[in-house]
This record gives sequence, structure tokens and C-alpha cells, in this order.
Amino acid sequence: QVQLVESGGGSVQAGGSLRLSCAASGYIVSNNCLGWFRQAPGKEREGVAGIHVSSGTPIYADSVKGRFTISQDRAKNTVYLQMNSLKPEDTAMYYCAARRCSWVVLAKYNYWGQGTQVTVSS
Repeated sequence: QVQLVESGGGSVQAGGSLRLSCAASGYIVSNNCLGWFRQAPGKEREGVAGIHVSSGTPIYADSVKGRFTISQDRAKNTVYLQMNSLKPEDTAMYYCAARRCSWVVLAKYNYWGQGTQVTVSS
């Protein structure tokens, strides 16, 4: 079982930055992926960024490429999402997620955190 706890959400003006953190506990192995997803009111949940724990290889949604960076601290079992140049359309609940994987993907994650709210005002 994997437990995920997000932190770092908040309110920021457009153009600002936030860093989300996700502390993972439980059975974490190298062939896992950790990812960030978001869901805005009335919209489907979408994958934002993911990282293959063993290789450190990242993947990003096109909508955040060049603005968001995913990273990890394996000693702390923590994954981060640095969000720069935030836009109002980035407003959403952001969730950390985990899954077993042989390569980094942004689909079929089966462990989820409770989420942290990010609000970007114009």
C-alpha cells in the first residue's frame, strides 16, 4: 500500500509560482511512477506531469511544458512540482498519484492523495 500526502497549494496571481510537494510512504520501489494530476470544476481530470522513480525520466502534458518541472528527492520519498508562469487556467485541485510502471506514463495510476488546491487569479 502507498500513502501520498500533498502540500504547497495556495492562491497566486497570474505569472506567479508555486511548488507542490508529495510525500510518499509505504511500499515504494524503483519501478514506480509518481505523477501529478489536476481537476478543475466541471472538467475531467488530466495528467500534468510524471516521473519514473528509478531513471528520473519525466513526462509533461503539452499545456504545462516549459512552465512546470517535476522532480524528486528519493531519500525523502518526495516528489515536487515546480509551477512557474501560472495562468488562471491552471486553477484546479492537484493530486499526487503513484503506480507500478516500467516506463514513465500519465495513465492508469491507482494510488491517490487527497489533493491540494491551486488558484490562479488574473
